[in-house]
Amino acid sequence: MLYNLLVPLADQYQIFNVVRYLTFRTGAAVLTALIISFIFGPYLIRRLRTMQRNGQPIRDDGPETHIVAKQGTPTMGGFMILLGLLVSTLLWADLTNGYVWAVMLVTLGFGLVGFADDYLKVSQHSSRGLPGKVKLLVEMLVALAAMLWISRLMPPELATHLAVPFFKDVLFNLGWFFIPFGMFVIIGASNAVNLTDGLDGLAIVPVMIAVSSFGFIAYLVGHTGYAEYLQLHHVSGSGELAVFSGALLGAGLGFLWFNAPPAMVFMGDTGSLAMGGALGAISVITKHELVLAIIGGLFVLETVSVIVQVASFKLTGRRVFRMAPLHHHFEKKGWAEPTVVIRFWIIAVILALIGLSTLKLR
Repeated sequence: MLYNLLVPLADQYQIFNVVRYLTFRTGAAVLTALIISFIFGPYLIRRLRTMQRNGQPIRDDGPETHIVAKQGTPTMGGFMILLGLLVSTLLWADLTNGYVWAVMLVTLGFGLVGFADDYLKVSQHSSRGLPGKVKLLVEMLVALAAMLWISRLMPPELATHLAVPFFKDVLFNLGWFFIPFGMFVIIGASNAVNLTDGLDGLAIVPVMIAVSSFGFIAYLVGHTGYAEYLQLHHVSGSGELAVFSGALLGAGLGFLWFNAPPAMVFMGDTGSLAMGGALGAISVITKHELVLAIIGGLFVLETVSVIVQVASFKLTGRRVFRMAPLHHHFEKKGWAEPTVVIRFWIIAVILALIGLSTLKLR
């Protein structure tokens, strides 16, 4: 909004010229979202505690320490993230950019699904929440709407194509199949982040690492000169997603302040589904869907651990891991929660560096 209001005045008042710069607005989005989280976070946590007398229901089959240590902690802290993210994006992004609205559609849509899930868990005092089939159906509808929108915004030569990392000229034309493929990326990323959200600070830091990486990628892909130099597929207008990514980074930092062990609030599905969906949508727009599997490799590992565990138990009656998702396996092995969290953060950083290396290794 500020961009659209102030840029026309830049010719008359030179001070407003700074708003033209994407890097400035990205930095401003980070700080704005962070400040909003700091201001409204304590109030929101107090309200959630009042409304949720018993806090988030804890899984009976989870690690025994969680039943004692995490009992009574309120959930739905994702509201804090969404508030900072959306207000900051609306303030600093170019609101005539369709990609920004498409990603916000995914973020809000998946956030509402997560809210419904969290609300049912809290109100029914159960860890089950929204039925899986209903959740998946709504996610598919949101992802479908977003993919149809994104496909109309994309350049025709890229709209239905899949880019391959490390190869500058390799593009696979998926045709009509690109729509369900993009839906799979968005839904898969959303639920992968959701599965990772099981320990204090475990999900939010890898999300911040991933979104920082994709904010950088969006800036490069949207810049004609950098895209040509690095031999990336240029997507005009996608650079504006750097502002959105900056807003998500700032909101994530603000949430981490309250989610650091011992957590004062959990993000719940309200936050995890929304952030994962946003990451998936950005990767589709920037033509780096496969790179998301590298940068977000930690989320992939967590998801694969659940799939392997369920498949093995159904087929053989045996479990591969002591407990799934993977972070609970290491808890069961005796690792302290901070040890698991910090080591997973390190893995997330390494994977992000590997993913970013694909920008140059072509």
